[in-house]
Amino acid sequence: MASLTIDFFHDVVCCWCFNISSRMRDLAAEFDLDIRHRTFVLQASRSEMVARWGMPEDARATILGHWAVCREVSDRPELVNIDAMRAALFDYPHGMTAALGCKAAERLGGQAAHWEMFDCLQREHLTEARNIADPATVLHAARELGFEPTAFAEVFYDPKTAQGVEADRQHARALQVRSIPTLIVRETGARLINGPREDLAAQLRAALRLVAWKEYT
Repeated sequence: MASLTIDFFHDVVCCWCFNISSRMRDLAAEFDLDIRHRTFVLQASRSEMVARWGMPEDARATILGHWAVCREVSDRPELVNIDAMRAALFDYPHGMTAALGCKAAERLGGQAAHWEMFDCLQREHLTEARNIADPATVLHAARELGFEPTAFAEVFYDPKTAQGVEADRQHARALQVRSIPTLIVRETGARLINGPREDLAAQLRAALRLVAWKEYT
């Protein structure tokens, strides 16, 4: 049994989630963590993008400014390709289509498949500057990951998959999750503070000590 269970709320469009995903992969092996992936869509449509960020060119400029800050503290800055996304011919994408892809992968292959799809789509978004709001991009990623194309497409377009994304949103609301990445230790209710790997490791060790103390008392 895993030592700790972590609910990881994330959105494929989130550069900060990119930074923490690789760190949590490393820490999951070291601490025997059970990572439970939760979609958290910041904006679910083009209209929501406009409402939040304004005109598409304004959205791109503002968000890529966030990318630049994020890249400065990334363990893999070479994978955050700001120039490619700046030159992309599509509007900066919303995260709903990618969330459906992650949830479809989860329905077919469990939590490990969700994480593989999440990381794959983040690479396509942040490194390759593909349009992850286009279903074709998600279906391409599914083929790359070895999913049978017809079976994946059926689950991707199944209304139950969208219901799964909505269930994650409701779960986030119940836990008062308002930003991402958010990582919650189920055993203690503690929220990990995003930071370098060693800072996250220190927080996990503290959570383990608290769990052990509770069991002892």
